Amino acid sequence: MIKHFGIQKRLVGSYFIVIFITVFILEVLLITAVRYYYVNNVERILANQAEISASFFHHYFADENIVEQSERLLKGFAENTTAQVQIIDSRGMLLQDSSEGSYKLLTRLQFPDLGKAQYGEAGVWKGRDPLTNELVMAVSYPLQAKQTTVGVVRFITSLTETMATIRYITTMLISVGLIVIVIVAGLGVVLSRMITSSIRDLKLAADRMAEGDFTVRAKKRYADELGTLADTLNTMAVKITRNEQLKNDFISSVSHEIRTPLTSIKGWVVTLKPDNTKCQQLLTEGLDIIESETDRLTQLVDELLDLSKLDNGRIELTRAPVHLSALLSHISAQLAPRAARLGILLEVKADQNQEMILADENRLKQVLINLLDNALKFTEAEGHIQIYTHSSLEQIVITIEDSGVGIDPQDIDHVLNKFYKGTHKRAGSGLGLSICAEIIKLHQGELLIDSIPGHGTKVHICLPRSNSKNFNDFITF
Repeated sequence: MIKHFGIQKRLVGSYFIVIFITVFILEVLLITAVRYYYVNNVERILANQAEISASFFHHYFADENIVEQSERLLKGFAENTTAQVQIIDSRGMLLQDSSEGSYKLLTRLQFPDLGKAQYGEAGVWKGRDPLTNELVMAVSYPLQAKQTTVGVVRFITSLTETMATIRYITTMLISVGLIVIVIVAGLGVVLSRMITSSIRDLKLAADRMAEGDFTVRAKKRYADELGTLADTLNTMAVKITRNEQLKNDFISSVSHEIRTPLTSIKGWVVTLKPDNTKCQQLLTEGLDIIESETDRLTQLVDELLDLSKLDNGRIELTRAPVHLSALLSHISAQLAPRAARLGILLEVKADQNQEMILADENRLKQVLINLLDNALKFTEAEGHIQIYTHSSLEQIVITIEDSGVGIDPQDIDHVLNKFYKGTHKRAGSGLGLSICAEIIKLHQGELLIDSIPGHGTKVHICLPRSNSKNFNDFITF
């Protein structure tokens, strides 16, 4: 079962865990360091005092009897220290003690430091005083004469104040650590709110958009990744809104496009249906209109089918060597009668010796006819249309230039979009140019349009240059 925790709770929890572990480790290290410093400092002081006392004995009392001189030794050793000083003989018997209470017998079993010193090494012991039960530290140092241990000097000090100091510092460190944890947790809450507020705004906007309301806009709080995501979401909403409007306009336009020829066809069928008509001219005119309107419907259906195939990636190109100049001449001859009827000069300027290209001839012909159809549609009588080509090292460019009405600046960036219809009254279904652009993309090329309103339009078909030596190995996509 998936547990639902908000991002804010998880962020705060993550901050808290990280800072808690960090503070805990630092606390342990600091407390250990403080404890080591204070305890080691006491041990070092006692060890120095014991070593100085043993050195003093070695230089000035080595030839004296330790039992007889024990009182003088104790007085000299205890003069410059606040620690308890004991003088013990080589058998472990206490000779002198600077404290009021005294040990009658000190054995190596009771105090490991004493036993170690009797063997000629310095010893350190920390534990509870058997008389007072107080935590103490003792340092024992051998008193040697002629390389023989004749006794032990033992310095003892209470660790009560030292441990109290350590506990005080430990309490302060823990308090500071807790304060740091609380401050960081508070900052974590504030920072998490700053992050989650942006995410919450994005979620609310996305939910509204998922319900179909694309007028809502995501609030951009900061110029960061979430701010960029808000911009992307808003841009997407704008594009979806525009595409929805284009789709609605397209459906309305297509409905009109279909209704007009159907109305015309039905009207002429009704007119020609009676058997009593004997007017051959009327019959011919009606059949011509029916044929023309049927062609319009067929073209519209073909465009819709091509659009569907392009959207689903089902357009297949059958590439083969194509002689470009021959293809352009063929298309020019096909459209020349229409151009002549409209009073438009149609010229083809293609190099007859130009190398062949690798392309789908039928699809390329479809593109060229569609572009020339648009040029004829938007060019007035006595205008001209030119088709010419030029080559570079990387590509071959086919240009269709007309002296027509041109394209408005507000339309030029959108004419290749699906469903987009220009503002001109002669605009078509909004599919032709987008289909042409997609077909050229399938050829790894590009369709570019330059236009000046009132002066004409240039459409450039840029195709990658093919190596004619490899045409026998053409690929079918």
